[in-house]
Amino acid sequence: PPIGVPPASSDTGQHGFFPFSLPFEKGTSPGQATAFDDKQRALLDRISLYLSSVQTLVGNFVQIGPDGGRTEGTFYIQKPGKVRFAYNPPSPIDVVSDGSSVAVRNRDLNTQDIVSLSQTPLRYLLADHIDILHDTDVVSVSSDEKYITVVVQEKQVMIGTSRLMMMFDAKDLTLKQWTVTDPQGLDTTVAVYNLDLNKKPDPNMFVINYQRNPGIGNE
Repeated sequence: PPIGVPPASSDTGQHGFFPFSLPFEKGTSPGQATAFDDKQRALLDRISLYLSSVQTLVGNFVQIGPDGGRTEGTFYIQKPGKVRFAYNPPSPIDVVSDGSSVAVRNRDLNTQDIVSLSQTPLRYLLADHIDILHDTDVVSVSSDEKYITVVVQEKQVMIGTSRLMMMFDAKDLTLKQWTVTDPQGLDTTVAVYNLDLNKKPDPNMFVINYQRNPGIGNE
């Protein structure tokens, strides 16, 4: 499934909803396949500093799935490691990370799929400190008048290569969107807007109840 989570006992109906739609293999060693010039290294340093400086973030998102389906909602980030993507109705999906695991909930079906945070590209955006050049395998970095674009990849022996493309505002480095490309070449793009760096999310938004029947309480 494109969400990169092992299927639950019943079909979750969550295909194409996960905003980070692939598993990244834990323990993969970054490798510098490309040599970067001083300007590119400076851009990567600026992006690393920006991502490391953001501790809380609240905003809206629009997600385009591999099938072209469009969903919208609100997201909440609390570093390190915590995020919630609350999808607007009629979508029944919530995606929650509590700092160690990511749960994809389907309220209609009362199902919940869980994967380790370390196996998803969420960890890059949620890390307390990130040095993109040294902590990831950077494929490319480029800039124009509007955007700075960074592409990183990870390779899994049995699955193939997955990529994460992040786009930032060229002037203030604000995160604008990201695209995850899975080993089959399928893209999931998430654009974010109305960003608020000062709003403090409710800690209860990031709680995963590993015992409960998902969809009952804990909302």
